[in-house]
Amino acid sequence: MAPNKVRYFIERAGTIVIAAATLLFPLASARAADPIKIGLSLSLTGATAPAGRQVQAGLDIWRDHVNAAGGLLGRPVELIYYDDQANPANAPGIYAKLMGIDKVDLLIGPYSTNIIAAALPAIIQNKRMTIGIFGLGANKQYKYARYFSMNSQGASPRNYSRGLFELALEQQPKPRPAPTSNFRAMRSTARVRTRRSSASRWSTSALTRSPIPNTRRSRAQCRRPMRR
Repeated sequence: MAPNKVRYFIERAGTIVIAAATLLFPLASARAADPIKIGLSLSLTGATAPAGRQVQAGLDIWRDHVNAAGGLLGRPVELIYYDDQANPANAPGIYAKLMGIDKVDLLIGPYSTNIIAAALPAIIQNKRMTIGIFGLGANKQYKYARYFSMNSQGASPRNYSRGLFELALEQQPKPRPAPTSNFRAMRSTARVRTRRSSASRWSTSALTRSPIPNTRRSRAQCRRPMRR
C-alpha cells in the first residue's frame, strides 16, 4: 500500500468511526469507563501481509491519537483484530468470534475484496454494519445496505484505469493508436523469430540426443579384407 493510501486510510477511518459511534452510542447511555471495542480482521501474514501491517499501523496511530485526546465520545478506544492470513476461509470464523465472543461495538474491514466477500454472510446474518477496506465489488452479489466501502478510487473497479485514460485524452497532441499495418508487421516479425528460435532449439536437441556412431571394428572384421 502506498504511503498516500495509508494517510488516506487514517483520515477516513477516524471520520467514519466517529460518525458511526455517534449514531450507535448516545452519551447518556454509555459509561465513560467502558471502552468502545472496534473489531476487524487483518492480513498480518500471507500474500497481502505488507499492506495488512500498514493498515494495522495506521489504526494503532489513530487509536493512540484519539485516546490521548480523551477518547471517542468520552470513552477509550480498544482495537481487537485477528490475523486472517490472507485466506478468505478464515474470515467468517473471525467475524463470528468478534460479534459473538468479543462482543465488539463496531466492525470494520476486512481488508481486500476476496476477504470482505467471504466475511459478509456472517455479518449480514447478524445484521451488523461494517466498513470494508479497499474492496471492489465485494457487495455486488449481496447488495447489503449496511455495508460501506472505504476506497480512494471509489466503489467501481473501472476507477483504477479511468484516470489513466482521462490523462491520455488531455495530452497534446493526442495519442494515436498504432497503424494496423505496423502491428501486422510486428506480429509477423515476432512469429518468424519464434520459429527460428524453435528450430534452433530442435537442432541443438537433435544433435545432443542422436547416438554417436560406433566406428570400432571387431577383430573378425579386421581380419577380413575390405571389399573395394
